[in-house]
Amino acid sequence: MKAHVFCTLPDILASPLRCGTLGRAMDAGALEVLVHDLHELSPDPHHKADDTPYGGGPGMVLRVDVLAHAMESVFDADATVLKERFPVVLLTPQGKRFDQSQARELASHETLVFLCGRYEGVDERVREHLAGREVSLGDFVLAGGEIAAAAVLEAVARLLPGVLGNDESLLRESFSGPMLEYPQYTRPADWRGRRVPDVLVSGDHGRIRAWREEQARQRTLHRRPDLL
Repeated sequence: MKAHVFCTLPDILASPLRCGTLGRAMDAGALEVLVHDLHELSPDPHHKADDTPYGGGPGMVLRVDVLAHAMESVFDADATVLKERFPVVLLTPQGKRFDQSQARELASHETLVFLCGRYEGVDERVREHLAGREVSLGDFVLAGGEIAAAAVLEAVARLLPGVLGNDESLLRESFSGPMLEYPQYTRPADWRGRRVPDVLVSGDHGRIRAWREEQARQRTLHRRPDLL
């Protein structure tokens, strides 16, 4: 998979792309991430990527002509038709809340494009003509889309073949099915009088499986009954 990230602060992505899941995915050749600096690709003689909003108001708005020019410089095609070839994702608090089903769908594509807003957001024509979909991490506001893009990328990358050390992890984790994941424990078996549940050290795999299924059901019922 190849992912393109168009943003104004590419340095924010430097560490996430070197470490952890994203770093492993890139080292394994399962993922290539190309970060494009909108200031460097701006057609403006002063390399500006934003401007004041028409009608007045605080802050700055990311320009549609800058984003379009940047995308066309990279793909050598009309920016308004790229969303018909592959997902062009605008990271915005107004988008559809990102979830595991979206991660799985994005992981099925060979090319992804992420558009990262900043300041007061993006010119509305970016939504209307450049982006094919809008994604939000939740009901809160970040200063820009770079961190959100990194989060979405990690959720997608870990679904790519060969990225995780044990693909069975994908089958048992939260949101891989209709319930949240069951509680996990590891050594020490006794920590300051708080013991690991006896069933987990019993060696009885049938009882362990039944316990985990019941724990997952109870946890989902109390924390996310909407999933049931």
